[in-house]
Amino acid sequence: MTENRATLNNKNALPSGILGFPITPFRRNGQIDEQALEANIQFLLDEGLSSIFIGCGSGEFQSLSIEEYQSILQLAVQVTNGRVPVFSGVGGNIAQALEQAQLSAQIGVDGYLVMPPYLVEGEQEGLYNYYKLITESTELDAVIYQRGTAVFALETMRRLLQIPQIKGFKDGYGNMEKNIELIKNIGNRLSWFNGMPFAEVTMPAYWAMGFRSYSSAISNYIPHISRMFYTALEQGDEALVDELYREALLPINDIRKQRQGYAVSLIKVGMEIMGLPAGETVRAPIVPVTPEHYQQLEAILNNVMTKFPARVATGG
Repeated sequence: MTENRATLNNKNALPSGILGFPITPFRRNGQIDEQALEANIQFLLDEGLSSIFIGCGSGEFQSLSIEEYQSILQLAVQVTNGRVPVFSGVGGNIAQALEQAQLSAQIGVDGYLVMPPYLVEGEQEGLYNYYKLITESTELDAVIYQRGTAVFALETMRRLLQIPQIKGFKDGYGNMEKNIELIKNIGNRLSWFNGMPFAEVTMPAYWAMGFRSYSSAISNYIPHISRMFYTALEQGDEALVDELYREALLPINDIRKQRQGYAVSLIKVGMEIMGLPAGETVRAPIVPVTPEHYQQLEAILNNVMTKFPARVATGG
């Protein structure tokens, strides 16, 4: 497996490269399919992803009970068995976030991705207090997630960086001016992650700013394409980047944009098409993929696998 750990301040390691974000597979009766989740995590490990981020957006974080949350964290730690870092998702209302942070520490994950506050759009002082309370509640490494109700001024980030547990910054907001301001002022004090929906689509712009890591939804079903894309960016192979855009990334993204919630449900359909266990349903308010869009994705994936067979793309 390729080494994918980055050094932060010469002593603290956070995952780099392509980050793995498993789904949470549900049976028709609403229960978590633990066998399918184990297979999903094992698949990401076998494909060489640098980390497992469990119970985050693609894992339908918002719909899990605290008991379900605990069970999937335990499973992720067990399956990875120290091979790669495991990060949990924490957030929502402050009481819930603090409970999840404590559970994460007890279970033994390596850190957590701190989600935005639930619904409320706080002032910068409120954001500062929210993230300070959570990240100081344990000794775990913390990655701040900028999106939705959490958009940070530079001065707020400078204050938060007094907290040593904060090691990374994931951007899902997409304001290039703000990102440049942050990364040029903060530099390598943080690891920088692209967390935009379908991150491959925007990664060339993020790469130019100095971001070297991203969360990959398609790695749950066509990880060799994500690896090809990352390597092409790294090597400056613009022709291959453009070809992957035309044949894979933009066509899939066109479907993803058709309905709210497809950022999750389309992953599960992609896994199903590729013969990977993905559960049988999603939880409200996310909606399942329509038959029409299922067929469109199936045609795209058939074309992708014809043009870029996994055995060729991965060298295996």
